[in-house]
Amino acid sequence: MPANLPPQYFAAEKRFREAKDVDDQVAALHEMLGIMPHHKGTDKLQASLRAKIAKLSQEAERKLATARRAGFYIRREGAGQVVLTGPPNSGKSQLLASLTGAAPEVAMYPYTTQTAMPGMMKFEDIQIQLVDTPPMGKRGVRALISSILRATDVIAMVVDLGGDPVGEVQWCINELLECRIVPVTMPQEEDETGSIYSKDMIIIGNKSDLPGALRNLRALQQRYASSMPVLSVSAKEGEGMAELPGSVFDALHIIRVYTKAPGQKADMLEPVILPRDSTVGVTAEEVHKDFKKGMKYAVVWGSGKYQAQTVSKSHVLHDGDIIEFHV
Repeated sequence: MPANLPPQYFAAEKRFREAKDVDDQVAALHEMLGIMPHHKGTDKLQASLRAKIAKLSQEAERKLATARRAGFYIRREGAGQVVLTGPPNSGKSQLLASLTGAAPEVAMYPYTTQTAMPGMMKFEDIQIQLVDTPPMGKRGVRALISSILRATDVIAMVVDLGGDPVGEVQWCINELLECRIVPVTMPQEEDETGSIYSKDMIIIGNKSDLPGALRNLRALQQRYASSMPVLSVSAKEGEGMAELPGSVFDALHIIRVYTKAPGQKADMLEPVILPRDSTVGVTAEEVHKDFKKGMKYAVVWGSGKYQAQTVSKSHVLHDGDIIEFHV
């Protein structure tokens, strides 16, 4: 009996082939299993898919267990996650401590950080997770932190403005490339897109208080500012630290949207976090899965042409908008 697989099955199969991590592969396999007709003609294919799901699930569990034992498993929290990476002694740990109140070991000698350490950085009314990591140049570290780097929202390369920051950024990019991670601005070969992880990246030039830092910052900006944000701070002296959370928020490409019920005040305490350029329809689905289907219209304060403007599902929201759904 022929399998008679529908077009949706082959679309899911393509997503499986193009998936970059195990979770996406397993999700695509489950989708394929659910789409295919269940009869004698598909028995062998069903068994094959279930075997793949079992194998990938076991592989994911082994990797997770290894990462947890090594201290490199970080549970994502907050509005977004930013992983700090960089060469030895660039000041990542002091940056984390200054921004989050976390207590990593801070010292003047290299390779102080032995494991991944998270902390929560406040930006206005939200929290953003920062994760300090050991320098990738240390033996064995690259393999352990590659999964964190691939999964994060933004990678922040922390370099020493008192040294050779241009060379240090290039070192970071080379090390990330070994993990198959590239900046989103870096062109990719068409046949490599299935194995390369594109990430938003920023450069944090630390130790702006040191001699020669301004000259080195200008060289850094000249080389990289056209492709990614270049920030200047001194975690030790506090220079530029007040502005840093806002710059990190911008790099996450997210917005905060506040909801209100008809006739009530808006909930300004817990914003809905959405990707930039999200529409009213996407927001409705995020707030409640039934909202998008049953929504008649929405009223928006903020990005409309005027306050309390009635908008459709296709209206694009902006950071700080207040939205009222009518179903």
